[in-house]
Amino acid sequence: MENKGLQVVLSAAIAAFSVYFNALAVPLIVLLIAMTADYISGMTAAYISAELSSKKGIQGIVKKLSYMVMVVVAMGVDWLIHNGLGAFNINIDCDMWVGLIVTAWLIINEMISILENLVKIGVPMPQFLIKIVQKLKTSIDNKGSGD
Repeated sequence: MENKGLQVVLSAAIAAFSVYFNALAVPLIVLLIAMTADYISGMTAAYISAELSSKKGIQGIVKKLSYMVMVVVAMGVDWLIHNGLGAFNINIDCDMWVGLIVTAWLIINEMISILENLVKIGVPMPQFLIKIVQKLKTSIDNKGSGD
């Protein structure tokens, strides 16, 4: 009997998780691709500049895993908001705003880092793209520091 109850609870949790991730599937896939490209380009830049070390590689992996933890925390915030509003009979159409915003912010951050790594590697970069990236980075850094 206990086994059936556990199966029901786990099945419901997995179903809810699947429904939630359906809306975040594409942004999460893009984030994973961007994180992989950033890691590879960062390690390549470190190799070219003779700064490659296993410590740097492990730090990069830990940083990427921490990004995923941040997404999970954002999903938890979404869940709390959704259920908190539900307690007051307030229903919203999209119940994953925080998760989507955090994921999009991380994607932008990764793309900026990829472009910076490409410049370090020596890939020719159009001047207008460098200016846009610098403005985006300044804007993101200012928003992140609370300015």
